[in-house]
Amino acid sequence: MTVYEELQARGLLAQVTDEKEIRELVNNGKATFYIGFDPTADSLHVGHFMALCLMKRLQMAGNRPIALIGGGTAMIGDPSGRTDMRQMMTKETIQHNCDCFKKQMERFIDFSDGKALMVNNADWLLDLNYVDVLREVGAHFSVNRMLTAECYKQRMERGLSFLEFNYMIMQSYDFYALFQKYGCNMQFGGDDQWSNMLGGTELIRRKLGKDAYAMTITLLLNSEGKKMGKTQSGAVWLDPNKTSPFDFYQYWRNVADADVMKCLRMLTFLPMEQIQEMAHWEGSQLNQAKEILAYELTSLVHGEEEAKKAQEGARALFGSGSAAEIPTVELAAEELTEGTIDLIGALVKAELVGTRSEGRRAIEQGGVSVDGEKVTDIKYLLTEEMLAGEGVVLRRGKKKYKKVCLK
Repeated sequence: MTVYEELQARGLLAQVTDEKEIRELVNNGKATFYIGFDPTADSLHVGHFMALCLMKRLQMAGNRPIALIGGGTAMIGDPSGRTDMRQMMTKETIQHNCDCFKKQMERFIDFSDGKALMVNNADWLLDLNYVDVLREVGAHFSVNRMLTAECYKQRMERGLSFLEFNYMIMQSYDFYALFQKYGCNMQFGGDDQWSNMLGGTELIRRKLGKDAYAMTITLLLNSEGKKMGKTQSGAVWLDPNKTSPFDFYQYWRNVADADVMKCLRMLTFLPMEQIQEMAHWEGSQLNQAKEILAYELTSLVHGEEEAKKAQEGARALFGSGSAAEIPTVELAAEELTEGTIDLIGALVKAELVGTRSEGRRAIEQGGVSVDGEKVTDIKYLLTEEMLAGEGVVLRRGKKKYKKVCLK
């Protein structure tokens, strides 16, 4: 199948403009396309994952990606999917986050020899003159039409600041600037970005004429991807210092049964034929599919060696393999009292609970085990002998594990 057909088969496309032209550009490796990433944190998370995989997939077919870091748009904040205004960040924080994004993206995209570009929209947005923006850009936008966009409609009742109202204009100007500077003829974004993306396409065509070649494609999963990036305990980050390779592996190993095939299609580079065969798997085979998913994605983000370690550690928790690869918390001897530490305190130090009261409730409710044995006694003590050598594996619920041992 062609590249475009594969994107469709993997469920990656939701809406397009100019489908015939887009299909031709993508299939012939002639697309120069961009995806934007606003640096609202110092790490990318799994909500960004599909966009990175799409960039890699299209680059492998000869197309040129542009990773646009939103150093300028982050000064405003995207109102899409928000119930309130984002916290304002300093220029120093934004620059730090941009630098972190660049390092992580280089694991996915080949930026050598002009095969891809990484640019920051602060380079053009921060130098714009306000009156010039009003005259040269604002004149092409209808306020009435802007207010019908989903990204604004859901905020109207709670209040939409004039600052955020400008976000669509800034994002549209990005496409215009990239079109002129780098010949960027295509933009990708989530289905929640459709109105902003259409604004960019229309701005180019209105300012440069009908012959201006600019198209948009939205991604089916991106809004789901943002939800996917969150768990009950917080975000799942691509930075190993924020989410360990083991926890990253476990996150994908524990996806819902109904989402396994969708994730395999959209996020992995396994052949479609192999994925279609797995679509018929049930029971224990479905768990095997989850292992394949977790291994493939952990290898893509953290490398094959870390993926193997994470897989071995995960298997150890279910009765096979070596427990050596489970994330470990080392306690100093002085953290023990007369050679012991209570289980609640150990849970807190292992960051399996946030407070002692949370740990007490978890134990009383039967949600804590030590080396596979459920413990319901809130006075349970871990001794120096238990913690020596390999230590003990603490487990809270079905998905949280830590090995605790002495230094």
